[in-house]
Order: sequence, then C-alpha cells, then structure tokens
Amino acid sequence: MGVSTLTKASKGSLVAIAAALLVSYAGYTGLQSHVASQAAKPAASTVRLQETGSTLLFPLFQAWVPAYKKVAPNVLITPAGTGSGVGIQDATSGAVQIGASDAFMSNGQLAKAPGILNIPLAISAQQIMYNLPGVKQNVHLKLTGNVIAQMFEGKIKYWNDPQVAKLNKGVKLPHLLVSPIHRIDGSGDTFLFTTFMTDTNPVWSQTVNLGTSVTWPQVQTSLGAVGNNGVVQQAQKVKGSIAYVGISWLDNGLKAGLGEALVQNKAGKFLLPTPATISAAAGQMIKQTPKDERLSLIYAPGANSYPIINYEYAIVNKKQASPAVATAVRNLLLWGISPTGGNKQMFMNKVHFLPLPASIAPLSRAQINEIK
Repeated sequence: MGVSTLTKASKGSLVAIAAALLVSYAGYTGLQSHVASQAAKPAASTVRLQETGSTLLFPLFQAWVPAYKKVAPNVLITPAGTGSGVGIQDATSGAVQIGASDAFMSNGQLAKAPGILNIPLAISAQQIMYNLPGVKQNVHLKLTGNVIAQMFEGKIKYWNDPQVAKLNKGVKLPHLLVSPIHRIDGSGDTFLFTTFMTDTNPVWSQTVNLGTSVTWPQVQTSLGAVGNNGVVQQAQKVKGSIAYVGISWLDNGLKAGLGEALVQNKAGKFLLPTPATISAAAGQMIKQTPKDERLSLIYAPGANSYPIINYEYAIVNKKQASPAVATAVRNLLLWGISPTGGNKQMFMNKVHFLPLPASIAPLSRAQINEIK
C-alpha cells in the first residue's frame, strides 16, 4: 500500500470517528436534558380511594389492590369488607368513593340519593353450606328453596325430616337439630338469599320478604354472624348448621369441612354453582339488563341455570370531591371491568366469579364515564 493511499484511509477514518463522537456527544447531552427535565417534573400527586361494603366482593378487591398499584402507583386503595348495607350507606353519604354491594339499590333508596350509580363489575353466586357429621363432603345433599326456607322458619327442625329424606334417598341423615345461620349485618348476600326464598316459598314472601336486612323468624336454634367469614366460622363450630355463603368464600367453607348443597333450580334440576351453571343462568337473564343495570338474576329459567347468581356492584356517586379523585375512580373501575385488567381470568378464578359479559361491559363503561 502506498503512503498516499494510507493517508487517505487515515483521514477517512478520522473523519468517521469524529462524526461518531459528535453523534454520541449529542445523544449524551440530549439524554442529560431528558433526565433533567424528567427530574424537574413534580411527581404525580397521591390519590387515596376508600372502598367499603360487600364481603363477597372484598376478596376480589384485595386481589386487585396490589395488581393495580403497578398500573397506577400514585393511587392508594383501601378496601374493607363491612357488608353491602354499609357499603351503600358509605357511598351515598360520601364517606367513601366506592361502595361494594351484591344488591342493587331500590327505587326508594335512589330517590333519597340522586346521582348514585349502580355499576356491575362481574357476576357471582351464592351456595348453601352445612355442617352435618356423618355425611361426607363429596356427598352433596339435594335441597329445594322451599325446604331451605322451612329450615330457616323453624318448620323443619331435624335433618332427617321426611321432606329432606325424600330428596336424599340413600343418604343416612342424622337426627340432629337444624341450626340456621343468618347475617346480622346489612348484607347483599342476605338480599340474594331472601330473594330466592321469596321466589320459592309462598309463606316467606308474605312474612320475611326480601332485603339486605330482614326480621328473621324466631327460631330457638338460629344463630347470627357478621360477614361471610363470620358465617363460615360459625357454621364450622355448630353441628347441624345450615348457612348461605357468598361464592368467594366457597374455598374457605370447604377447608372448614362444610358440605355444599345441590340446589334445585326453576326447571327442577339440582345443581352446584360452577362456571357452566352460573354462565347458563346469566345467559338467560342478562339480555333484560336495563341502562342503569339494576336487575335481579335470581332464579333464572333453564335446565342448567344455577338459581342464586347476581351482578356484583360498585356503588358510586357521579359527583366526586375533585377532578383528580373522579379520574382515579373512573380509571380503577374501567381497569376493573377490562378483560385485560381486573376481569382477567386469574382474578375471577380466585373468587369463582365470571367476568362481566361482553354485551354488558359497554353499559358499565357508560356509567363509569359519568363519574366527574
């Protein structure tokens, strides 16, 4: 290689190196400027949201909180399982931003609290559980709504009553007093249970009726409990007990040794609450959902429909304390009903819920977007 060729090559290399250094320096200074500008920006203000209410929804909110913190680190959510009655009261009074409820608000309640939204987040169910020594957990007793109602009314006093025995031929039932357990706090689960009782027992509809709180029949062996957790604990202690339990507490009930009943549906079939039977019931009812989404899904028609299912509601005031709070509530609830967010199967499976149906999600989104 000649000297002139080497000189030309060296000059070309030096030019290339210089150009590269200039680009690197420009990139470095640009990065410095970006970092400096980001550092100069104030951190997003912390927004605190409180949720109280349904103990059936509570395990879902507990699962949502750490997951949503990764989505919106500046939003701090404090959930509390206080019963649907308290959730409704807290949301309508402005004590919290979100009330959780298994029951939608009545026309009378809404008349006293204008601007309150009832927003479905998912679909859940309720099972009937019992503590019956001698009956294995994998033997699911068959019970009708009418028989369950008579147990809670004190008319069926023993587990080997002829009406129970007729439904469970081949099962050795103990001569054990029936101890019905009911909620003593304002409860959406009570609303679901008493709605089912009203639909299946004519006397119940004329006496106890339905609601989040009712006057229970005076039965010597009956017991009260607070929250689904309290019901499961009470049932575990008391032999001969029968109780209504929200499905998010099913696993707890089974771990406590409780049995789970096959409940008769409107078509006369005895079913457990499973994804298939809950979905079948929902499919029969959701097309009736009005714009404000207040609808009972209890006692749906259809051979494969489980009889006690419901929408799980967020009770929220349209008018929040500030734009920042309104935005935080909107974003949380929109994430909550999203199939890639809070309605992901991983969250639904934990609590045995079904995701909000695709045909209902737009109704919930429309309500959520009213929050200002």
